[in-house]
Amino acid sequence: MLDQLYSQEHHIFREAFRRFVAAEVTPNAPAWEAAGLVPRELWLKMGAQGFLCPWLPGEYGGLGLDFLYSVIINEELIRGEGFGVGVPLHSDVAVPYILSYGTEEAKQRWLPGCASGEVVTAVGFSEPDAGSDLAAIRTTALPDGDEYVINGQKTFITNGYVADLIVTAVKTDPAAGHKGVSLILVPAHAPGFSRGRKLDKMGYHMQDTAELFFEDCRVPTANLLGQEGRGFAYLMEKLQQERLEVCIKCQVMAEECLAEGLSYAKERPVFGKPVGLHQANAFRLAEMATEVELGRTFLDSLIADHLAGKEIVQRVSMAKYWLGEMVNRIAYQALQLHGGYGYMEEYRICRLYRDVRALSIFAGTSEVMKLIISRGLGLRE
Repeated sequence: MLDQLYSQEHHIFREAFRRFVAAEVTPNAPAWEAAGLVPRELWLKMGAQGFLCPWLPGEYGGLGLDFLYSVIINEELIRGEGFGVGVPLHSDVAVPYILSYGTEEAKQRWLPGCASGEVVTAVGFSEPDAGSDLAAIRTTALPDGDEYVINGQKTFITNGYVADLIVTAVKTDPAAGHKGVSLILVPAHAPGFSRGRKLDKMGYHMQDTAELFFEDCRVPTANLLGQEGRGFAYLMEKLQQERLEVCIKCQVMAEECLAEGLSYAKERPVFGKPVGLHQANAFRLAEMATEVELGRTFLDSLIADHLAGKEIVQRVSMAKYWLGEMVNRIAYQALQLHGGYGYMEEYRICRLYRDVRALSIFAGTSEVMKLIISRGLGLRE
């Protein structure tokens, strides 16, 4: 289904980006993992090649391309050891809020830099007491003349350490529940804004996940995205693509784990023959390959519908739940096939195993996805 939507231009783009990743990402990945940070130089190089926000209209510095180009970038980064590079979140999660809801002045000011790599973005949604439940955020933004005064804290923020601009969820009316949520652009140079430490995570090591603090942080009221009190609705509108972006990660990581497990099972001898020729392991690999094939079919149908402008909230919630759990099953089995070597950092399956664990958590946990799915089935209190 999806193959029919790829044009010759898509294939040319994929080859060009694959070469870029092989030259600029893969050789540097170990150093970036150790540093816990991807250097700004990579963002600038990607921007110069048109690999950031390629879907942006030309008047804002983009190439006006479709979402398939974002799919290609996400896939090839993972295949080239760049899973922790925060470009997909920047290009396909954060920046769309600016294009859809920002004032024309905000678009002209920020979007060209988002495409060139001079402006790195993040989304400041999660808080210490509010992760998947975004209506429970406590960060406030109260008006004071022509400024908002923001107080609160965000955590688990991807690109948080390097971001120049944060799409921040706040309560402009703290007493109004989800109807009091608004979205505001907070530049990193805003007075009262500060970053905490880079968080020490199980995996996803090259990604600069950080805490953010707002202490009487002042930004112009013109930095409001859309209308006050409409932030929760905007979040719901954009979460479809955010969760689809995570689904792409789940599927490609599962494919990579399967490839690692299958390759090792064909080569490693145990009791006189390759690991994979023992029936228990052959059956295990058959089951893994079937799950991965099912995942690809499901994902491709969602991408095709998203490209066609269809509403896929229910199905993408199903995919986010199922693919997030599936990739963890595949990673576990692929590592198990490696035996003790799978526990060694020098083996790729070890790094894949620890990195995939987050995929069933961020952009909404599996449990929250099941809650959304059940509500879509009419199971409401």
